[in-house]
Amino acid sequence: MRFLLQVIINGVAIWLTTLIVGGITMTSFGDEWWQVGLSYGVVGLIFAIVNGIVRPIIKVVAFPIYILTLGLISFIVNGLLLLLTAWLSGLFGFGLHVDGFWWGVLGALVIGIINWFIGLFVRPKRGRS
Repeated sequence: MRFLLQVIINGVAIWLTTLIVGGITMTSFGDEWWQVGLSYGVVGLIFAIVNGIVRPIIKVVAFPIYILTLGLISFIVNGLLLLLTAWLSGLFGFGLHVDGFWWGVLGALVIGIINWFIGLFVRPKRGRS
C-alpha cells in the first residue's frame, strides 16, 4: 500500500513539475483524461523503481563524493536519475521528456520539493501505539 501511495505521489509531482518547469514535458499515449493519468502513473512507477533500486546503489558507491561535497552531489545524482526515468519511459513510446541535464537537475529539485510537501499531508504519521 505504501509503494502504491508513493507511485501516486510521484505521478502528481511529475505532473506539477511539467507545469512548472519549462524544459520538462510529458507525452501521454492518448488524449483522454484517463490515458493521460495512466501515463503519469506509469512514469511515477518508473520513477519509484529507479529511486528504489538505482539510488541506493549510487549512494553506496559514491559515498566518499557525498562526504567531500557535503551532500551537494545529490542534486546531480537526482538530475541523472530523472534523465534515466525519462529515457526508460521513452522506451514505451510515451513518457517524460527532459530537454537537458540542467533541466533534469531543476526538475528533480522541484519533484523533491513537491513530494516533500504532499508527503506532509498524505503519509501516515509514525508514532507510539
